[in-house]
Amino acid sequence: MTQNLVLIGGGHSHAIALKLFEQNPISGVKLTLISDVKQTPYSGMLPGHVAGFYSYQETHINLQHLSELAEADLIIDQAVGLDLDQKQVICLENPPIKFDYLSIDIGSTPQTNNILGAKKYVIPAKPVPQFLQAWEELLTTHPNNSISLAIVGGGAGGVELALNMQARLLKEQNNQTTIHLFHREEKLLSSHNDWVSNRLKKILIARGIKLHLQENVKEVLAHQIICDSGLVVDCNYIFWVTQASAPTWIKNSGLTTDQKGFILVKDTLQSVSHPHIFATGDVATMQNYQRPKAGVFAVRQGRPLFENWRRIILKRPLKTYTPQKNYLALIGTGDKNAIASWGLIGWQSPLLWYLKDYIDRKFMNRFLETRKR
Repeated sequence: MTQNLVLIGGGHSHAIALKLFEQNPISGVKLTLISDVKQTPYSGMLPGHVAGFYSYQETHINLQHLSELAEADLIIDQAVGLDLDQKQVICLENPPIKFDYLSIDIGSTPQTNNILGAKKYVIPAKPVPQFLQAWEELLTTHPNNSISLAIVGGGAGGVELALNMQARLLKEQNNQTTIHLFHREEKLLSSHNDWVSNRLKKILIARGIKLHLQENVKEVLAHQIICDSGLVVDCNYIFWVTQASAPTWIKNSGLTTDQKGFILVKDTLQSVSHPHIFATGDVATMQNYQRPKAGVFAVRQGRPLFENWRRIILKRPLKTYTPQKNYLALIGTGDKNAIASWGLIGWQSPLLWYLKDYIDRKFMNRFLETRKR
């Protein structure tokens, strides 16, 4: 009897699992992928794409061709809910899609609902397609003009975005762009060691990026940021790279979530409340492990996710997955240089950029055939 395995989202875990499904198909399974895009971005190369080092094609996986190779049906639509009693995915445009087993890998978006005006006026770093569209419009709308950009969020994502945006604007437009970086804490990249934080702070200051530390943004207007301290900054564009949030339909569906609304999963990557549903990447929180929302974990989850799809369908015991405690973060500085962060260790070198480039290209080469077709 045919089993319906439905995937929501084309994130890193699902892309890897689809590739593995192509190489090792599971007999008697009808595979369906629901995605609101045909091209899914690889987060590791996006800052380099913003800086102009990589093309759009080099940084995106073609989900349509990947689905064809895996003999999966691709439905271009947005999931907006679940009917857990009827085992159906509720979509924005298509009729409900029936599933026997479900896997969710839709990433996350920066939190905007808690700041007055943010949802209306800012450009979130995710979803990536909307961010890239806004970035391309900025590049074409303001050639050789002086503009002011604001980036809210001083984690690795916000800092790397600031440096790579500045590099692209200086290279292609030779304009006098001013970049403001807002962070509510005293220390940049608070989840990294002090050397990495201090080194990036010095680089930002040396390049003329205006740092606003310990500034909590309380309101956003069309072209203005207002902070609790009374600081008011005028800007043409406001990019939002703050803490991750999950879509509200996840919690509303009845799946058990953590306090922030992310799907709570066991070590087998199954929902703690609904074992026929899997979740990976940013949208999931492992019950027994506290890990940051980082792409490296989503990549590592791809193979164990596929293995447990196979096992649950074949009625075999599932395997547990243990995420690594420490991970190597390579942060590009916009000049083909990079900083490594590993636990208490930090290091900067152009060699690290080439290491990052090698790792990222190696990952994307898994899908090279997919992208060429």
